[in-house]
Amino acid sequence: MDFQSQPASRNPIFIMNDDLLPDLLAAVEQQLISAQTPYVKKTFDRLLKLGLGEADAKHQIALCLGDEMDEVLRTKRPFDEKSYRSSLDDLPFAEESESEETEEPPSAG
Repeated sequence: MDFQSQPASRNPIFIMNDDLLPDLLAAVEQQLISAQTPYVKKTFDRLLKLGLGEADAKHQIALCLGDEMDEVLRTKRPFDEKSYRSSLDDLPFAEESESEETEEPPSAG
């Protein structure tokens, strides 16, 4: 998998290979209806109540799933449901404001 994240935070910023996103979204769709993953549906409903659209909520859940799958592949460990749940609990991801990205130093005047 081709994921990158900032490891210091449980609120990472992901750069994802666009080819992987449809598969992750399909997995999220399955998790939303599965009796084995009611916490995914609970997270989805919570995100909707916070004002995210369905597509954005599913996308954020897919990013958490992708991050966990990346950890599985990189560290050769089993899928950690507790870690995945923790990531879901941290949603929604904070959006960086434009002012933070383009902050200019104060002018001497």
